[in-house]
Amino acid sequence: MSIIVLGTVALDTVRTPYGIRREILGGSASHFAMSARLFTKVNLVAAIGEDFPKKHIDFLRRKGVILTSLIKQNGKTFRWEGEYKGDLNTALTLNTQLGVLSAFRPQVAEHQKDIKNIFLANVDPDIQGDFLDNMRSPKLVGLDSMNFWIKHQRKALLRLFKRADIFVANDAEARDLSGESNLIKAAKKLRSFGPEMIVVKKGEHGVIFYCDKFIFSLPGYPVSKVVDPTGAGDTFAGGLMGYLAKTGKINESNIRRAIAYATVMASFNV
Repeated sequence: MSIIVLGTVALDTVRTPYGIRREILGGSASHFAMSARLFTKVNLVAAIGEDFPKKHIDFLRRKGVILTSLIKQNGKTFRWEGEYKGDLNTALTLNTQLGVLSAFRPQVAEHQKDIKNIFLANVDPDIQGDFLDNMRSPKLVGLDSMNFWIKHQRKALLRLFKRADIFVANDAEARDLSGESNLIKAAKKLRSFGPEMIVVKKGEHGVIFYCDKFIFSLPGYPVSKVVDPTGAGDTFAGGLMGYLAKTGKINESNIRRAIAYATVMASFNV
């Protein structure tokens, strides 16, 4: 079954010990789609500005991503600039330019409103909620967020929790939102907010999956050289949701396989 993702398509400038890459294709929806497309058809919902390079659109199309609801608006494309130091685990944000995101409201093609597998990648929770309101018959809803929204839009985010089946967060986000330092306790608390499945990403240290019936952890896929981990979490989510959408059945075996695929997909992105 196909999947639809709401998120950002951005132009990133990334500084690492290996050099600087300027104005490269980025954004939560881009990274998610490039991973999930290996399992199922992916419909991407986002906004870009008039300055967005055609080569990136052509690239996404060549990879099979459906761009019917990628809307070009008057203004500039969302831009993010960040820097990684040391072990490359944490990015320092140097500059953010919202551009067209400042007035973005999702526009979904009529035939896409019946898609049942939905992923709400990292954007404003109010935008995520508006998008979900447009979908007619959600079956599997995945949700991602970030510390900024946890701090500034907590109530809106918690309302979304009651409508989501899977919540994906990194360890810092899980701790911030739950108020628990222990990740198992954090996952249990997040489960009480609504989603039946909680996925806590721990970067190079792997992932914890929590639901009422079982808990398991998986190590990160070994990578000998990390160059740029930007978007690895979104790539992970793409592998997870993409595999579950492909199988069309949520059970323990498929969940374990989905987490394993997601971990491998994330390793390609670093």
